[in-house]
Amino acid sequence: MTTHSRDRHLVVGAGPVGTAVAALLAARGSDVTVATRSGRDTGVVGVRHVALDASDADALARAAQGADVLYNCANPGDYTQWERVWPPLAASLLAAAERSGAVYAITGNLYPYGPVDGPMTEDLPDAATDHKGVLRARLWADALAAHRAGRARVVEVRSSDFMGPGVGANGHVSRVVPAAARGRAVRMIGRTDLPHSFTDVHDAARTLVAAAADPGAHGRTWHTPSNAPRTQEQALTDVLASVDLPPVRVRSLRGAGLAAAALVSPLLRELRELAYQWERPYVLDDSAARARFGIEPIPWDEVCRRTATNRDRDGAARPTGAPPRT
Repeated sequence: MTTHSRDRHLVVGAGPVGTAVAALLAARGSDVTVATRSGRDTGVVGVRHVALDASDADALARAAQGADVLYNCANPGDYTQWERVWPPLAASLLAAAERSGAVYAITGNLYPYGPVDGPMTEDLPDAATDHKGVLRARLWADALAAHRAGRARVVEVRSSDFMGPGVGANGHVSRVVPAAARGRAVRMIGRTDLPHSFTDVHDAARTLVAAAADPGAHGRTWHTPSNAPRTQEQALTDVLASVDLPPVRVRSLRGAGLAAAALVSPLLRELRELAYQWERPYVLDDSAARARFGIEPIPWDEVCRRTATNRDRDGAARPTGAPPRT
């Protein structure tokens, strides 16, 4: 489909979701700019790339002038630096949306809910107690307050743990695929026998674009349509089977073992606070978004193949453990 007029979009961040958003928009004929600190080329045909520090509110507001939608697809690379990096970045993005008049579409996650009992729906309170969940809840509360005050038009799309191309070491399943593909036993955080939702990055992008384009969807959160939950062990086994590889032994990293590993790993120290997500069923209810946007998730077997091969858009296979695009 080709748009009748060139709608303009500014995508901040070129990780897996940002790259997919840019590709979707460019394919339909939109005017798309991707902003990253380095300005590097995502490889998406027809997209402009600019080098920009998105936490510089004035520079970002200038870049957003004339844009119909500003997409927050940023993902600060160092998980241990979120408290330092996210507040000024989010404040800058929100200010740019207010000053430019662009719809502000946010790539979110499920952290704000904290521990839950039963499937997660969008009407759950943001009740996290860990510092990352509290942070993400606060960033959404700030954006929603601006929306309710009439200063901005905002929407947030929340996804569960990502699978698909480009996720690499940032995904709970994809990070262990390289070792598992060599037949080695792997460790996964928490229990590996409980149902858990996984979201393909392309489905997250599709939902973000649809929510941004729908004025009636603004002012709330939506859950990305995702496949039926699988256990961690089953998800990994399915990924391996999708490229004709046998299952491997999966060990649980939890309790004292996780605490000991966290002593020497800053990343695991951060993840330990979120370990509750792997100690009980963690299931996303996506029925509202499916009904509103008519989006069905990419079939699970395709999600698994995309995760196993981690192919770029040109079809050339990359090593599954290659760093994700950020």
